Amino acid sequence: MIKYLFKISVLILTLIFPAKADKIQVFEFTDIELKNLKVKKVRGSDNKTKYLIGSNENGNFLKAIADNSASGLGKELKIDLNLTPIINITWKVEKNLDGIKENTKKGHDFAGRVFVIKKTGATPLSNRAVNYVFSSNNDVGKNWPSPYTKKSIDNVISTTKKHMNVWVTVKANVKEDFKKFHNLDINEIDGIAIMSDTDNSKMLAITYYQNIYFSAE
Repeated sequence: MIKYLFKISVLILTLIFPAKADKIQVFEFTDIELKNLKVKKVRGSDNKTKYLIGSNENGNFLKAIADNSASGLGKELKIDLNLTPIINITWKVEKNLDGIKENTKKGHDFAGRVFVIKKTGATPLSNRAVNYVFSSNNDVGKNWPSPYTKKSIDNVISTTKKHMNVWVTVKANVKEDFKKFHNLDINEIDGIAIMSDTDNSKMLAITYYQNIYFSAE
């Protein structure tokens, strides 16, 4: 009887206090989710990027068509970086932005990017961000402050110079990157956003996003 009561107690505690997840899915990429995501149109851009839901043998994906356009999709969420500091991104660029200078205002467009955001003040202008990008012209490992704000760092983790029109999965340690790029010791993030944009270059980019999540390693 004592063993039985002990097992029941453990089961109840497990239901009330579940084990910490070692994988946090960020997007489901469903039609319902797409309707509920916050759309952020870039100031000065006349057109919004078109986002569509699709699926393949690996599940749902988001297709972005940026034709002289710029807008992002985001959500507010807390991610404990002490438990799951690694962001994982699977994506593919079908049409890139060959020839632009991405670290200049005139060429500051990316076929694919995922923003990770930390609130550091009372207004959105005070937020800090690490912008993980699928570059069309730079090598993996290159990084620079956005030409529009030093509070956002562009960090190349994929490039069409090596992976053009093929799915690629990459990962990065967000906790370490905020320390490296912003000199901030953070324990959690406050939001994440996807954006494909071509408003500066006036070009066309087509990109697919799939299976974005945080993990322990």
